[in-house]
Amino acid sequence: MIARIGRANFLVYAALVVFVPVSFFPFYWQFLVASRDASMLTDRIPSLLPGGNFLANAARVFDVVAFWKALGNSLIVSGTVTLTTVLFSSLAGFAFAKLRFRGSNPLFVFIVVTLAVPTQLGIIPLFIAMSEFGWAGHLQAVIVPNLVTAFGVFWMRQYTVDAVPYELIEAARVDGCSVFRIFVNVCLPAVRPAAAVLAMFTFMMSWNDFLWPLIVLNAENPTVQLALERLQSGYYVDYSLVLAGTTLATIPILIVFLLLGRQIVAGIMQGAVKG
Repeated sequence: MIARIGRANFLVYAALVVFVPVSFFPFYWQFLVASRDASMLTDRIPSLLPGGNFLANAARVFDVVAFWKALGNSLIVSGTVTLTTVLFSSLAGFAFAKLRFRGSNPLFVFIVVTLAVPTQLGIIPLFIAMSEFGWAGHLQAVIVPNLVTAFGVFWMRQYTVDAVPYELIEAARVDGCSVFRIFVNVCLPAVRPAAAVLAMFTFMMSWNDFLWPLIVLNAENPTVQLALERLQSGYYVDYSLVLAGTTLATIPILIVFLLLGRQIVAGIMQGAVKG
C-alpha cells in the first residue's frame, strides 16, 4: 500500500515537472519579446534571455494609448462585476438550494436554460437599451448587464446543496437567527471555496471581455482590451509594444489568482479539518 502511494506521488510530481514549464513558457515568451525590440522575431535562432528594453517599451505603451485610464476602467468594471456576481449568486444559490418557495424549480430551470442562449443574440437589443438610458460610452453600460450571471447562480446553487446541511439551518433557526443571518453566518463560510472560484473566473472573464466594451464604449473611455487593440491597429504592428502592454495587463489577473487561490486552499483545508 505504501509503495503504491509512493509511486502515485512520484507520478504526480513527474507530471507537474513536465506541465508547469510548458504552461509557464507562453508567459515567459511574452515577457521575452516585450523586453526586446521586434527584430528578434525575425532571428533564425532567437535569444531565450530577456533584454533590457521592457521599461522603455512599457513607457511607450502609456505614451501611445491612455493605458492608465484603461487599467482604471477595467479594475472598476471587473471589481464591481465580481463583487456583485459573487454576492447575488450566493444569495440566489442559497435560496434555490435551501429555501422552499413556490415556483423555485421552474424558475431555476429557466435560469439554466438561459445558459444555452448565445450572448451575441442579445447585443442589439441590449445596445438599444443602453442608448435609451443614455449609458452608451459610459462604464455602467458594461457593469449593469453583468451584475449577476446565470452560471454564477447555477454554480453556487449546486455547491450549496451539499455544503450546507439542513441540520445547521434548523439549528440556527432554533437559536433565533433570521434568514439573512443564516445566510451570513452559516452559508457564506461553508461556500467560501466556491465563491472564490466564481470570483476568480468572473474577474478573468470581465477583464478579458472585448466584444461588448468594443460596441458600447468609445475611444475616450476604453478598457484594457480596447487599449491593447489600439496598440495593434496600425499598418505596422510592433509586437514588442503590444506584448509589453499585454504583460502589464496580465499582472492584475495574476495578483487576483494568487489572492483567491489562497482562499480556495484555506477553505478546502478548513473543510477537511472539520470533516
